[in-house]
Amino acid sequence: MPNEISDGPESTASMPEIEAAVSAIGAKVAAERAARGWTLAQLAQRAGMSAGAVHKIEKSGMTPTIASLMKVAAALGKSVAYFIDETDADREVNVTRHDARKQISTSKQGLELYDVSGRYGPFLIAGAEATVAPRADSGPVPMRHVGEELVVVLEGELTFTVAGQVHRLATGDSIHFRTHHPHSWSNPSDHPTRAMWFVGRS
Repeated sequence: MPNEISDGPESTASMPEIEAAVSAIGAKVAAERAARGWTLAQLAQRAGMSAGAVHKIEKSGMTPTIASLMKVAAALGKSVAYFIDETDADREVNVTRHDARKQISTSKQGLELYDVSGRYGPFLIAGAEATVAPRADSGPVPMRHVGEELVVVLEGELTFTVAGQVHRLATGDSIHFRTHHPHSWSNPSDHPTRAMWFVGRS
């Protein structure tokens, strides 16, 4: 790699550790984008980059420059350190206490999310407890992204439209679908809905 600086034999980070930290960047970017319901194009626009460049970062096909990572981090409201924290590569167990759940930012009006899974890191799924305001919806344009979603309605009702098919869910119902299909959601009632919302990556 041009302009690469070597730390010499006393460097404390091994190549596997470095590679693991770098490979985790793409997964973290994809997770943060998916949590906000953004398309590749939407994140790219906010970061001032091409959709192709963001796609390559998410698939770990391209190691981002510091400048590119700074742009993506700023667009997602995260620090650069969040994406390159090497300790995440070794984390295999995460416990999130009920009183320590953090709110997840989202561009969707009427949707409130609280993290139940911790950082994505090496994990394949992320989850949140969601509260959907009465008559709130995901917007006029259906979403599409890599991965899958599983939603369990705890209280109230939700309507999902996946690949043009409408699915009405009541308390206790759930839906699981591949997110490469165009999809949208809404709360058709006059009462808030509570749900557990899980997003998985491929």
